[in-house]
Amino acid sequence: MSALTDPIADFLTRIRNAGAAGHEELFAPFSKIKAEIARILQEEGYLWSYEVDTKNKHPRLKLKLKYHEKKPVIRALKRVSKPGVRTYVASDEIPKVLGGLGISILSTSRGIMTGTKAKKSKLGGELLATVW
Repeated sequence: MSALTDPIADFLTRIRNAGAAGHEELFAPFSKIKAEIARILQEEGYLWSYEVDTKNKHPRLKLKLKYHEKKPVIRALKRVSKPGVRTYVASDEIPKVLGGLGISILSTSRGIMTGTKAKKSKLGGELLATVW
């Protein structure tokens, strides 16, 4: 197995694929940034829950996906900033996702947060992903 060059993209792809396959839960390797992304997705209503599973040698995240009328609540997850091409935005340049129906996830100097929270705090940062 080869080393991952973009673990966040792999995490988002796992969520996308699990939703498309109709799985209720999924496991992903643990990292602090992935846990923060999962926390934001839960707070915004895209996941039922997430937890850190430490039973195995390496910790992993366990996510419970949310469905509405047998369709995943997460319609799309898009990785914006990539290791080769980083995308930084100022607080007034944070994009509205799907006319305000989706969320953007940013990495700021005060941690990982949604675009609306970053805009209220007048913070810019690296635009990690968009969700709708």
